[in-house]
Amino acid sequence: MLLAELAALPAADFPFAPLGASLMRVARPLLMVAGLAVGFGYCFYPRPATHVLHAAPEPPAAPAPDRTFETKVVPFLTQYCTTCHNDKKMSAGLDLAPFASLTSAQKDRDTWLKVQEHLAAKTMPPKNKPQPAPADRDLVAKYVESVVTKIDCGLAKNPGRVTLRRLNRAEYNNTIRDLVGVDFQPAADFPNDDVGYGFDNIGDVLSLSPILLEKYLAAAEQVVNKAIIKPDVVVSSKQLFRAQNLIATQREFKEAKRINLHSNGAAFIAFTFPADGDYTVRVKAWAQQAGTESAKMAVQLDGKEVKQFEVKGTEDKPQSYEVQVTAKESKVRVGAAFLNDFYDENAKDPAQRDRNLSVLSIEIEGPAKPFAKPVPESHRRVMLGETAEAGARRVLTEFARKAWRRPVASAEVDRLMKLVALAKTNGEPFEEQIKLALRAVLVSPNFLFRVERDRPGEAIYPVSDFEFASRLSYFLWASMPDDELFKLAEQGKLREKGVLEGQVRRMLKDAKAKALTENFAAQWLNLRLIQTVAPDQKTYPAFDPALRSAMVRESELFFEHIAREDRSVLEFLDADYTFVNERLARHYVIDGVTGPEFRKVKLPDARRGGVVTQASVLTLTSNPTRTSPVKRGKWVLENILGTPPPPPPPDAGELKEEKELAGSLRQRLEQHRVNPACATCHQRMDPLGFGLENFDGVGRWRSEDGKHKIDAAGTLPDGATFNGPAEMRKVLLGKAEQFRKCLSEKLLTYALGRGLESYDHCSVEEIVTKLKLGQDKFPNLVLAIVESEPFQKRRSAVK
Repeated sequence: MLLAELAALPAADFPFAPLGASLMRVARPLLMVAGLAVGFGYCFYPRPATHVLHAAPEPPAAPAPDRTFETKVVPFLTQYCTTCHNDKKMSAGLDLAPFASLTSAQKDRDTWLKVQEHLAAKTMPPKNKPQPAPADRDLVAKYVESVVTKIDCGLAKNPGRVTLRRLNRAEYNNTIRDLVGVDFQPAADFPNDDVGYGFDNIGDVLSLSPILLEKYLAAAEQVVNKAIIKPDVVVSSKQLFRAQNLIATQREFKEAKRINLHSNGAAFIAFTFPADGDYTVRVKAWAQQAGTESAKMAVQLDGKEVKQFEVKGTEDKPQSYEVQVTAKESKVRVGAAFLNDFYDENAKDPAQRDRNLSVLSIEIEGPAKPFAKPVPESHRRVMLGETAEAGARRVLTEFARKAWRRPVASAEVDRLMKLVALAKTNGEPFEEQIKLALRAVLVSPNFLFRVERDRPGEAIYPVSDFEFASRLSYFLWASMPDDELFKLAEQGKLREKGVLEGQVRRMLKDAKAKALTENFAAQWLNLRLIQTVAPDQKTYPAFDPALRSAMVRESELFFEHIAREDRSVLEFLDADYTFVNERLARHYVIDGVTGPEFRKVKLPDARRGGVVTQASVLTLTSNPTRTSPVKRGKWVLENILGTPPPPPPPDAGELKEEKELAGSLRQRLEQHRVNPACATCHQRMDPLGFGLENFDGVGRWRSEDGKHKIDAAGTLPDGATFNGPAEMRKVLLGKAEQFRKCLSEKLLTYALGRGLESYDHCSVEEIVTKLKLGQDKFPNLVLAIVESEPFQKRRSAVK
């Protein structure tokens, strides 16, 4: 059947050779540089014949060419830069020697953006090298920014082009959940997704391997089998349970052919009612009478009395006692209980001294009326109430529309209907016919990939309304659009200003926005790596799985609060609150928090605030037995300031052990970076890491490291100074513009599914401007991104 299914798939929907790894690794199109030519002409006017001719005026002199690069920048480079940044040393991967003219520099804007960054931050030249006069540095820095790297944002923008993107594992699981209502993580055993530009949803690295294709085929079958259930008809039946099958509440009650209850107790059977309905319960029993009343028995369901009987039957003539019960589809303890035990050893008649109850069997019959068992919600969602071949086309049209996230053509449904006909020919029931076609839908490239179609003859164009709805939903939910987004896309209203803003705010408050935390925040803040860190148990005996889990949850809740409650993104840098449960509160020495539930608390002092001082970040940026100012400083540069240092040179080496370098960790690091190869980057990283030294390797506050008093002072290359984490956070707030840009770039990268290029500069600047105008609130950042050119438009493929 699988071969028949695959054979019936149209070539355009078949995901083998056409969608192999080579197609998935298509190189990104080359950047097209557009030139704007302006022509000038002369206007000639008729003159009278008697007009006196004069000598033509001299044309205005052409402006002198800009020689600043050659006269100022090149000498600056020669004196302070190219001794390290040449074709032999290639420090930080840069070779600045070939740049001899403004034209050559403007052809490599990415390189000069790095130069601009370091000149502005005063990290170059290194402190151990000759330094330029402040006026010379400022002149070159401003020239590079205003001339070399400047882009005219008034020109038509290049929105870029995203490589055909397949759904990553999280997106696949979420899409299946929202498409069919089955949440069983079918992608759990898929190969891990590759990561590019810090995220696992980047089109360039989401390749399709043969093993993944096999997983897709298997997952499609699992999904449809779980979603669509052939309705079972429940018919009435009798089930008899004799004494040997029953359970007695006391071991000594049970005998070979009866359960003899010689004191109050019960005999019961754990019975699974096959469906909701009415059932008959019959208990066959007899009693040994004594005293002034008859033996009493109650029929019970899960210990609750349904009906009480006086048992008149005798050992020679046992009787059946019957009761009607209404039960739900579930496992229930059905029993017969002895209620009124009696014993009088002084009774004159020995036969009247002891009252007992004997249970011989329990019989259960039902349900009273045969009926079709209700199908699960997933079945109703997919099958739309259709039960015969006449409704197959409606089912497939609606399912394919949602699965492929766009309207489907009649010809596409025709091809799917051929699979239904094939299954029918083979004698399959209606549900199996539909399943076969649905499997084809789920292995189609239209489902597995986020397809955006080119428009012939158009270089740059807005993506379609349905493609835009998918961009929006996979950005915020990592899943397919819901009915409301589909409806707005169909009406062409989704991009309308008020409508789009309303949808963004609605989606951020939806429970599915948790995906933004799990996928964006977890990768931006590197929270996924916490599962791989292993603090030394001797050094940190209090660290355990519960604390590890609490650390991650604090950061997740902190991000969700800012995203969903319309908070300022600057609270990521500093805030007077956080989220803790009892375990994490004890770690932070915060009083008054009990229980495993997390709650928002006001921080008792200025030691902590924002993500930089949360235990999750502090732990993942430490070594197993000690803190790592280098890792912590590097983390801040990469994830907060957006100025990551280059990879260390091959000869950088590792920090030597204490016995080789004496003193505190700070002193040993200072000795380590005497090496010129280390000093350049460490002067940027280490001060930020030193500012966090009051936190140990698992984020606890400390004043001393062993016998050494903590020195948490730092001075950044631009001259900013601080002492301790509270002052360092204020310095970071002073660099809010850098953080806005860093966060905007990372969120835009995640939203687009591609790395940012130099032509995205203007869009990033617009996003940052809108963020500031929106009081730095997170929803306004999201709105600025979804309104941006790269998110709304697409560039055609380069021919």
